[in-house]
Amino acid sequence: MLKLMISAAALTMAIDGTAMAQERIRISSDWGEVTADLADNEAAKALAQMLPLTIKMSDHLRQEKTGNLPAELPEQLRQRDFSVGTLGLWNSDHFVIYYRNGRVPSPGIIVLGKATGGLSIFDRPGSVTVRIERSD
Repeated sequence: MLKLMISAAALTMAIDGTAMAQERIRISSDWGEVTADLADNEAAKALAQMLPLTIKMSDHLRQEKTGNLPAELPEQLRQRDFSVGTLGLWNSDHFVIYYRNGRVPSPGIIVLGKATGGLSIFDRPGSVTVRIERSD
């Protein structure tokens, strides 16, 4: 039974793209900083290769901060649900940090990772410039 439960959990992570790699990043701004574990997929690996990055992000729908990456990332499986801390990719170069739970329309987002800590730093109107780099 335990073997079946472990297999089901592994399959679920493979389907929704949330299996996390060992790559940890730091996202910092004038408002504070959070750390995140990148997902184990080609898009997240491509993002890691771009680091360090500085991105100007704007507030969208009072649920997320969004900004453009300097280059496109590879296409991956997409999902529609997100939770606080989800790092995602809307278009091939459109980076998103979700600070609330919710659901997006089709085709969904590519999950790039999961941030932990005080995501409430992003829960305010207005733009913010973030620096994304590998965490020590």
